[in-house]
Amino acid sequence: MDSAAQQGFGEILSHFVGWAYFIAWSASFYPQAILNWRRKSVQGLSLDFIYLNVLGFLCYSIFNLSFFYSAEVQEEYRKRNDGQDNLVRANDVFFAVHALILSSFTLFQTLIYKRDEGQKVSSPTKMLILISTFGALIVFGAAYTGTSQWIDLLYYLSYIKLGISFIKYCPQVYLNYAFQSTVGWSIHNILLDFTGGALSIAQLVLDAYISGDWSGISGDPVKFGLGFLSIAFDLIFMTQHFILYRNREDFYAPLSMVENNNGEARESKKLLSPSHKTYLSIQREDARVSRPASMKDLELGFDDSQYSTRH
Repeated sequence: MDSAAQQGFGEILSHFVGWAYFIAWSASFYPQAILNWRRKSVQGLSLDFIYLNVLGFLCYSIFNLSFFYSAEVQEEYRKRNDGQDNLVRANDVFFAVHALILSSFTLFQTLIYKRDEGQKVSSPTKMLILISTFGALIVFGAAYTGTSQWIDLLYYLSYIKLGISFIKYCPQVYLNYAFQSTVGWSIHNILLDFTGGALSIAQLVLDAYISGDWSGISGDPVKFGLGFLSIAFDLIFMTQHFILYRNREDFYAPLSMVENNNGEARESKKLLSPSHKTYLSIQREDARVSRPASMKDLELGFDDSQYSTRH
């Protein structure tokens, strides 16, 4: 096979791998949204992760859209990279925009579905969002006045996305550790994310090999970094889910939703963490003091009075 044929085959393979990662990574956003909808709750889900995710994919969407569609940005890239074209592909653009839409939808779910009283965005996350936004406005002003180029703004946004990709997973890792459980966090999301991350890196390396320009990887640091960080944290989440915290009982659910095989309400005997038992104890007390029995509770034979102060 001559070099031209090899290059043609490589380009076809690159397109296949690129759209495969697009499908896997894009599909990874649906399990969490579906899980939230089925539970009508976002308890167990880190709000820091959700808000940082939206900001990160907003930056990534602007980066990819500009690199793919803006002739000015493309020319600025060529001047900085010895006339080479950037490696942003159509699947990168579609993925980023699709991810932004799904992340925003999940954020909307946190506003309408049940969550714990103390489940809110932390002060460090609010500060990070504020500082990142303020910095972007400064760089935008510099590019607008000609002090710097538009590509500098895009690289700044890519670094925000890269930093967020590292930071956003940490609260969820800690939340799973604190409750010794991954309830509320979809493992299907993680498995698809891991697949997408591996294929994303594979396409970037393949494109650099075909073009003979390995600087293309450094020219798109966010794609390489995003894939690498996704794989690293996905391995942590898989370890938590499949090895460390194997209990699958949804301790966030109301007691009336915890049933045995006969459809009768019961208290779980499988809860592993003291935090779970404390959570259920608070639920009982709230039900006894302020919540009349619902029709669903009555149908199940659940009587709040059994959890009087004598328990």
